[in-house]
Amino acid sequence: MNLESLAVFPGGMEPYVAMLRQHQMIPSMSRPANPYDHASCESFLKTLKREEIYATQYRDLWDLRSHIEIFIEQYYNRKRLHSALGSRPPEEFEHSMGSEHTVGAATMEYFRPAAEIRSEGVIEGKETSQ
Repeated sequence: MNLESLAVFPGGMEPYVAMLRQHQMIPSMSRPANPYDHASCESFLKTLKREEIYATQYRDLWDLRSHIEIFIEQYYNRKRLHSALGSRPPEEFEHSMGSEHTVGAATMEYFRPAAEIRSEGVIEGKETSQ
């Protein structure tokens, strides 16, 4: 969900953020006057829409989901050339870098329940004595 979604989200920002946190999601919005924060995600969505969604008729939601999975796994990651990766597909680029070079890899973060963090002996980045 992005800020454009707030136009249809009842109550505006606070219920939106509360709903995200309830589902252990991190709200992600661009900084003011910085349209480049989500440029790579926006680029991917543009490609997905143009090369798959607008070009295909789907029977139902399940058909859409299976096509998107195939598009990402078999085409986007394995065959489609990406200029930012030296005109190589992501899978080929990752193999050429070797498994020890994953510093620039995309990651996904989720909220973790406080009880889980406490059980590991770490609260807000500080070690606790156990």
